[in-house]
Amino acid sequence: MAQRQTTTEGARKSLVNLRVSARDRDLIDRAAAALGKNRSEFMLDATRQAAEDALLDRVLFRLDSDRHEAFVTLLDGPPSPNKELARLLSTPAPWEE
Repeated sequence: MAQRQTTTEGARKSLVNLRVSARDRDLIDRAAAALGKNRSEFMLDATRQAAEDALLDRVLFRLDSDRHEAFVTLLDGPPSPNKELARLLSTPAPWEE
């Protein structure tokens, strides 16, 4: 359930109420504390990321057959060498350090 609130900040604040089990709340609180956030910050960040992911997964590409074939060829081929890729591939994973 959402309730609209007016603030002097403008269009910033809306209230969202959410009922969760004590177990879920405790899990969320532990995760938030591990990241140095409060529950609201953690939940807003996680929800925003999930919303962006859900919308980005629905991006539609309309290509004619020639452009589609070229696009698939690029996706299936090896990446072009560049400094950023070389740095990424040479950086050890955290569990390898």
